Amino acid sequence: MSSVDEELKQVPGILFVDHVAIAVRQGELDGQVKAYEMLGFKEIHREEVLGTDQVREALLKVGDGPNLIQLLEPLTAESPVQKLIERNGGRGGLAHVAFRVHSAHHAFDAMQAMGFQIIDKAPRKGSRGTTVFFVHPKSRADNPFGLLIEIVEDPEGK
Repeated sequence: MSSVDEELKQVPGILFVDHVAIAVRQGELDGQVKAYEMLGFKEIHREEVLGTDQVREALLKVGDGPNLIQLLEPLTAESPVQKLIERNGGRGGLAHVAFRVHSAHHAFDAMQAMGFQIIDKAPRKGSRGTTVFFVHPKSRADNPFGLLIEIVEDPEGK
């Protein structure tokens, strides 16, 4: 097992994969939701997230498990999701993987102490009343993740 695996085990409160976020092009959110519904997913939440995110999101759930699919449609050219789509040659695709934790503040402090490169200055408000922060894909020079990671605390445990 790599040292990153061991360090992640030490991060307090990681419970499970909260969601996998997928970037979709402007104007395609509704069509993507319908496609996932054909697979048995049910839309459980929709919200516009402004600030630095600048996205419209739809959260989808299948079955009774806690794992979600998050579809992200950019609202502006400055949206990080729009920039991801541009880097992907105009195509949508994997935006990030989010892990649920008991306490975003505790996880933030622990990961910062372990040398992870955290994008946010502190945990912040996320969609659906959550508290979140993002970890850079190249966070660990010795073993970079290669994908953006979000840490999510849901105070209601939904």
